[in-house]
Amino acid sequence: MRLGYSLSYWGTAGLSPAEHLTLVREAERFGYHSAWAAETYGTDPASLMAWLAGQTRRIRLGTAILQMPARRPVAAAMTAATIDQISGGRFRLGLGFSGPQLVEGWHGLRFDRPLARARDYLAVVRMALAGQPVRYHGPTLTVPLPDSEGREMALAVGPVQQQLPIYLATLGPQAVRLTGEVADGWLPLNVPPEYLAQCRSLLREGAARSGRSLDGFDIAPMVMVLVEDDLEIAYDMMRPMLSLYLGGMGSRQHNFHNQLAGRLGFAREATAMQEAFLAGRQGEAMAAMPDELVDAMTVCGPPERVRERLAAYRDAGVTTLIVGLVPPTLRLRLDQLRVIAELAGSL
Repeated sequence: MRLGYSLSYWGTAGLSPAEHLTLVREAERFGYHSAWAAETYGTDPASLMAWLAGQTRRIRLGTAILQMPARRPVAAAMTAATIDQISGGRFRLGLGFSGPQLVEGWHGLRFDRPLARARDYLAVVRMALAGQPVRYHGPTLTVPLPDSEGREMALAVGPVQQQLPIYLATLGPQAVRLTGEVADGWLPLNVPPEYLAQCRSLLREGAARSGRSLDGFDIAPMVMVLVEDDLEIAYDMMRPMLSLYLGGMGSRQHNFHNQLAGRLGFAREATAMQEAFLAGRQGEAMAAMPDELVDAMTVCGPPERVRERLAAYRDAGVTTLIVGLVPPTLRLRLDQLRVIAELAGSL
């Protein structure tokens, strides 16, 4: 099992660009396989990856995720090919649906038929990256437009990698099945190893639809990790970010992280957290989060406890574990990067 490092939402952690760069370079030195950056309504992770490409040598660079509604599929393909060229073939294209809060409130688009849109989107991205003239007709996307002056075009500059890896960030059963069918990797967030093990059958079903197996498929969950001898302190350090995902990442009707907590057996607690968070009572939302839920959705505690949990992810079939850090300072984060690498390397 390889390690990845998540920069999370660049610009929101209180670190300067120079400090973020130091962390990525140290992750590279410690043997981390990849570095990943996310997108919401702040900085652009593709620009960040292009910048990091010129500042690093070996570490792979990925978007986790680019929001599909934010850019047309051919634009995503051009971005991926460009960063792959700049980095010498180190780029991974992570894509995701986002949710109605951002899609409708930020991008001004309807959040509908996400699975059909994702299938069409990836088909066009793959066609473009393969250097083929793009001609596609699907339920949600037609290129070129019929009865128009449009014509078929092919990507003028291709990626270095013969098959640039494309990942999908999904959580629900139908979406996970689609991921196995159309993607090269899976980017679930805050998912325990027990749930991952159950989802392997869904990924296999999806892969079988495309006439392939999961050989070479990258199961790459993103999880917050904290090595801390005092377990209560560890839990409390995890609660703010976890409550944001479960309470504020989405609407009452559509919060995929909250729904995941329900699937894990914490539906009542997740509902209470969401109601408190959306009402502006963040402290109450965190207080409603039981230790068992923190345990399920993060990796934290003394070194031996963290080592055991990392081993559980490995045994669940994870091939790349993408680590998110929560300490507030550069020094503490550097310490965590090193310790986590040592614990994972000793498995």
